[in-house]
Order: sequence, then structure tokens, then C-alpha cells
Amino acid sequence: MSSPSLAEQRGAANGVWARLGALDPRYLISFLITLVLIVGEARYGILGGYARLVITLSVCTVTELVLSRLVRGRFVNIQSAYITGISLALLIKPRADLLWPFALGSFLAIASKYVLQVRGQHLWNPSNFAISLLLVAAPASVAILSHQWGNDLATNAVIWFFGLVITTRVGVLHVTLGYVVSFILLAAVRSVILGGPLLTEIAPLTGPMYQLFVFFMVTDPKTTVSTRRGRIVVAALVALLEAMIRVAGDYHVAALSLLYPAPPILALAIVGPVAKWIDGYRRRP
Repeated sequence: MSSPSLAEQRGAANGVWARLGALDPRYLISFLITLVLIVGEARYGILGGYARLVITLSVCTVTELVLSRLVRGRFVNIQSAYITGISLALLIKPRADLLWPFALGSFLAIASKYVLQVRGQHLWNPSNFAISLLLVAAPASVAILSHQWGNDLATNAVIWFFGLVITTRVGVLHVTLGYVVSFILLAAVRSVILGGPLLTEIAPLTGPMYQLFVFFMVTDPKTTVSTRRGRIVVAALVALLEAMIRVAGDYHVAALSLLYPAPPILALAIVGPVAKWIDGYRRRP
């Protein structure tokens, strides 16, 4: 049997790529976040117990189904609830092994989609809203995942490869790159201001928290603005505010202390809804 020709191989590859692009974006994102969960738990145990995952997935799913039925009169696809549940299970790190932040955070995340809206779209990424609210309201009880994967090139390469491929197919790669490029440029500025090594300032990008952030939160199609240029500008503004929060923390500015536990999460929680509201107002007929 003869081996396939180069043209046949290219045709097969193009067919696979086309089928990948035809999939519902939520399934691609679900695959990516599941990959982060599996790799992170297998190599570093970042989940901290499967009870957390069970609680977040259960509460997110039930809340989504109940509210969609009550508000919209029909049950919706639970892919969004699945993505939110895994995000919360990975990112929320409560004190003393508390479980209530996972249940409360899951409810708040899904409920925010139905309550906090502009022109029929929610203002906050659900995970971003819930985590930000828990961090600000209960800083003594709730923290956020801060583990980095450091120099583990294999782990980072796998996550970033699939992340870049999927964000490309979903059409939000420009948002991820806009944030990452801005983060690196501002990391260089922070390095000059603080006199620290540049690699130390860039290192957070190798952690699962930032990978969840750049691939899921800042790119969320439901909460980003309507234009390509606007999305890039918003991503850059989020990175800028985050950098300002970090520098303020280094200089111990007490007035901003509530923002220090999670600069990127809280920066997005501030910039994102404002940009979304302005965008909705500008597009109002």
C-alpha cells in the first residue's frame, strides 16, 4: 500500500482544522480548561481536594439550570457552568480548608450573568466577578491560587500550545496577545522602577492562574467589547492597571491594599465592566 501523498496529507490536515473550527467554541474552551486541570493536578496537586471540584461544578450547574428556566423559560447549555466551575475550583484557595467559598462563589458567579447585564449581556466574566467579590469581602478567609510552574518547559509548552491554537480558532487570540505583550512591556517598566530582574517580573505568566486568566477571563466573548481594536485596548488597560497595583503594593500604599491579593483578577473586575458598559451605551440605537 502506497503512503499518502503530500497533497493528501495537507488535505487531511486542513479537514481536521476545518472540523476543529466548526466546533462550538465552548467545547474547545472546555477542553482547554480540562487540560489545565488535569496537568496542574497531576504534576502539582493544585486542586487541593476533589470535594472542591464537586461543589463548584454541582452548584454552578444547578444554578445555571434553575435560573435559565426561571428567567429565560428554557434550560441552557451547561458548558459555561462547567468552565466556571473548574475555574473556581482551581483559583479559589480558602483558609483552613473552608468549603463555603466554593459554594457561595459558584452561586454568585452564575447568578451575576442573569442580574448584572447591559443590553442582554453580562458585565463581568462570572469567575472574575465571584473571585473578586470573595477576595474583597472576605480577605481573611479567601485567597487565590498563586502557584507557578516556573522552568517546567514541557508543562508550559503544552498549555500554551493548546491555548494559542484554541484562542485562534475561537477568534480571541488578539485579546490574549494584547494582554501578554502589554504585561511583558509593563514588566520591563516595573523591573526598571524596582530594580529587580526582568525574568522575575515576567515569571507569573508561567503559572496556572495566569493561564486561566489570559485564555478564559480576559478573552470571554460575552464580556468583551464589540470591536477588535477595543478588545486589544481593554486588554492593555487591564495590564496597565494591574502593573500599577503591583507597583503600589511594592511601595505599600495602604489605600489599595484590598487589590494586592490578585492584581490581574481585580484589574479586570474594574476595567472590564466599565468598558463593556461604555461599549453598550455607544451602540445603543
